[in-house]
Order: sequence, then C-alpha cells, then structure tokens
Amino acid sequence: MATSNRTRFDTIAIVGVGLIGGSIGLAVRQRQIARRVIGVGRRAASLGQARRRGAIDCGTTRLASGVADAELTIFCTPVHLIAEQAREAATHCPADAVLSDAGSTKRRIVERLDGAMPRGVRFVGAHPLAGSENRGVSEARADLFVGRVCVVTPTERTGAREAETVSGFWRSLGSRVLTMSPEAHDQALAHTSHLPHLAAAALAVALPEKYHEVVATGFRDTTRIAASDPELWTAIFIENAGPLLDALASYEGTLHKFRRALESRDARKLLQLWNQSCSKRQRLAGDDGRRRE
Repeated sequence: MATSNRTRFDTIAIVGVGLIGGSIGLAVRQRQIARRVIGVGRRAASLGQARRRGAIDCGTTRLASGVADAELTIFCTPVHLIAEQAREAATHCPADAVLSDAGSTKRRIVERLDGAMPRGVRFVGAHPLAGSENRGVSEARADLFVGRVCVVTPTERTGAREAETVSGFWRSLGSRVLTMSPEAHDQALAHTSHLPHLAAAALAVALPEKYHEVVATGFRDTTRIAASDPELWTAIFIENAGPLLDALASYEGTLHKFRRALESRDARKLLQLWNQSCSKRQRLAGDDGRRRE
C-alpha cells in the first residue's frame, strides 16, 4: 500500500538492475516514490554494486523472495525472458500486484501475459524511450527518463487501475506517457529504434579493417549504437522480426533511390533526397528541443 501522498508504494521490485533498471531505482529513491526498492538479478556482485550506487535498498538472486512484498514489479531484462519471469513472479507476489516491464518489444510479451495471471495479478506493458549504448548500473542516472516518452500498452483486458498505476509511475519519474496498442508500438519502434540499430550494426560490420585509421566523426556518430549489448538486441530483432523486416524493406527502397541517382550521376535527384533528409532531421531536432523546455 502507498504510505503517503509522495510515497506512492511501499515496495517496488526491479528485475534486472542494469542501465535501465538502475536508473529506475535511482529515480524512485531520489523522488521517494517507494519506501523500499528491491533489486533482483543473476549475480550477487552486480546487486551489490547497485546497492552501493543507491539504485536499490537490497538485492536478491531469488525472484520469488524479491517480489514477495512488491506492489509493483518492473522487468528490465532481455525481451525474450520477460514473459517467463513475469509468470513466475505472479505466483509469488502479493495478490492484485501489478507487473510491468521496460522492454523494447511489446506484442509477443503482452500476448503471453495478458489476462493470464493468477490471484488478480495484472501485467501492463511499458517501454521508456531512453537509454544508451552503455551497459550496467554504473551508467545509470536518476534523470534518465526526465522529458522522455514512455509508451504504455494496455489492452481491452487491462483494468483502469492497473493502467493508471503504470502510467502514473512513469509520469512520476518525469516521463511523458503515450498510450498505444502493443502492435502499434512494435510497428513504430521497428522504424524509430530497431532499424537504426540494425543499420548501425551493418555499417560497422561493413567497414574494411584497412580503413580504421581514417575513421572520422561522421562514422563514429553514425555507428555509436552499434556498441549496444549484442544479446539484448539479438533478442529484440527476433521478437520483432515481422515489423522490422517491413521497416528494412522501406529503408532498402530508399537506399535504392540513392543508388540509382549515383549510377546515373543525377545530382538533382541526390540533392532532392538530401533536402528531404535535412528537413526531417531538423524537425526531429526541433521536437527534441521542445520536449526539454
């Protein structure tokens, strides 16, 4: 139960206390959103680091004990693990508890969990659009979610209380909450997140070794996210393969336009494509600025 107007939860559990989970913990504790934050992880050493950083109050490698008192549990593990972990947690957490996540894919996770929890436990999908190519709780920041979008993906089976619990939680961390269906989320993120990671990875792989010494800022900036966690992103690609293939086909179509313009030495067409690129990028930069005001 919430203990005051400011402290909305008694206990929150975070499963996976890395960059995202650690940042959630830091923000929750800094903003006094919960009396106690429990970290659940695979390695005691990592949980100890999270505790020393102030991201959690205590940690455990046992999921059952970690969620036993948690009114809200957030899963920040690779997307292919979330559904199984949530099913296990639902048998050990308090009745009527709310489970959520921070995964970059939603449809398959929600399909496996929606309405399938025991004892009134409910799952509501969420995805904060924040993070970096860096990993681990050492990179966590309490302000990571401030001004950032968090997509919440309720379904027809989701109760108003559970949806507002998750939406309100992310708003309390400083996020701007958008509501989308799991399917719409995955289609959108295939274009705005998953395809850019794939393109950056492909560009990095394609670089011949003999040119490493002449790599400059443009290549480094474009491939920054190619340094992201390989296990995490492999799981995301597989979980969202259909929408990602659609996004890839669209990207390949645009690359083909550039190729044809180059092959025909069509400067006018190349200029037209570049102008489209500049216009879209400038609008994105303007949106970013307004969201931070």
